[in-house]
Amino acid sequence: MTSIILDQEVYQTNDFSPFALTDILTEYAKKNQQTFLHFWQYEQTIILGMKDTRTPFLSEGIKVIQDAGFAPVIRNAGGLGIVSDQGILNISLIFPQEDENKISIDQGYEKMLALTRQAFPVYADKIEAYEIKDSYCPGTYDLSINGKKFAGIAQRRIKNGISVMMYLSVNGDQEKRGELMRQFYQQALKEQFGTNGYPAVTPTSMATLEKLFDTPLTVAQVKDSFIQAFTTSYPTSISMGSDIWQEANVSPDEWHGQIERMTQRNALKD
Repeated sequence: MTSIILDQEVYQTNDFSPFALTDILTEYAKKNQQTFLHFWQYEQTIILGMKDTRTPFLSEGIKVIQDAGFAPVIRNAGGLGIVSDQGILNISLIFPQEDENKISIDQGYEKMLALTRQAFPVYADKIEAYEIKDSYCPGTYDLSINGKKFAGIAQRRIKNGISVMMYLSVNGDQEKRGELMRQFYQQALKEQFGTNGYPAVTPTSMATLEKLFDTPLTVAQVKDSFIQAFTTSYPTSISMGSDIWQEANVSPDEWHGQIERMTQRNALKD
């Protein structure tokens, strides 16, 4: 079956579309035996996980975010907060669960790791996957070069569809992003900062690909690298705007239902 590459212009703040679309694509993947590569970005946004909403002083943490000119959004996948802006590319690899040889959680992550190494073959041997504990949103499949994290991976499964989602720091001021997340946790946790599974963020623990590669790098160039890698594995791929795919495959009722669930989740921060 033809695989589909979906691209989206930068979403504005307080637009829940990428999360609604991810859930729809994940369910669609298994039902229709379809594989997707989905790119999306946000304007100045801090994407919080459900664990972040349980911080004891959440409203004070959110004030830090807003005072810095960012908007908070609570995503529909677990974990912790990440920064999203025009120097950050979000990439989702979405595919169906196999009926006989079940794809494990780690095998799902390995698919994204392999795709990333294939996208950057010159650096493939340098890209490592292990937890960078003092980064924001640390996890077992943090991707790093020389100990500096440039990407984090999360996973969501719905009705035997699998979505492996990665945020990738392409360019911009990564240390400033880290400092903002550190300040969020300092205010949201106060004396509990760095405890109970919340990271004591060190801003210098992360870096952009541009800095790690020591060469100017744009989001468009990174997209092209991932598309080349993806089409090597899925040579019958086609590209389209995610809005075009949505219009052809998603009913208005289904879309509104997904947006409403995101709206209710985001009431937690108000």
